[in-house]
Amino acid sequence: MQKTTFLLFLLCLPLLHNAQTLKGKVYDSKGTIKNIKVYNNTQNRLTLTNEEGDFSITAKVADSITFESLFYHKKTIVLEDIHFKGTFVFELKEILNELDEVEIKAEPEQPVFTEETYNNDLQNILKEDIKNNPHLYQPCNANGSVNILAVIDLVAKLFKNDDKYVAPVYQPITYTQMDSLFNKSDFFNKDLMTKDLKIPEDKTYLFYDFCEAKQISTKLLKDENKMQLLEELVLNSQLFLILLEQYSEEALTKD
Repeated sequence: MQKTTFLLFLLCLPLLHNAQTLKGKVYDSKGTIKNIKVYNNTQNRLTLTNEEGDFSITAKVADSITFESLFYHKKTIVLEDIHFKGTFVFELKEILNELDEVEIKAEPEQPVFTEETYNNDLQNILKEDIKNNPHLYQPCNANGSVNILAVIDLVAKLFKNDDKYVAPVYQPITYTQMDSLFNKSDFFNKDLMTKDLKIPEDKTYLFYDFCEAKQISTKLLKDENKMQLLEELVLNSQLFLILLEQYSEEALTKD
């Protein structure tokens, strides 16, 4: 019996060694940076850096990790033992002067996003958003499921009926402004919506409603802030697609 127990312990040692969590902090030349995508290519896992530039992700020695953002050069490293000793610092280099190059072209280049949105870590990102903004995800059906149209309607009513609400300098982008943006802008166009953000054509207007409920500041509509607006739309499109997938699964289950 003792020999069997000892043998099982020896067999489990490699598993214990491999089950690790990489903890890190991402910097650039100015300081820590948030919303950097941290992707474990080996295990197909994804997470984002928080407001302080910190992140944690399941990984092991020899895994390939990629750091990626619209504003920084992509960086890929192969993990070694040293990366798991405390919180490891990773530095990214900012992309400079590339926006001006896009502006002078007759047909502005469209950013390409090839990262899969359906994985467990994006589900975690959605859970974090629900935790931070519970009023946007309150269940309204008898079975406890979330009705996205009701959520959008609830948020709209909150803004219309609150007499004490004081409008900020920059108000949230409205449905109408989103529609106008994608109909008139050379940069934010239908191709970007369907090919890059992956929003189905028949769900475009529902996505406008979703973005209005997320209260994106109209400050980002300024031309000099359009890359920040693009990043906001990328993150919101990922959450929106997850919600669509979940509702489809619920509908199939009921049928």
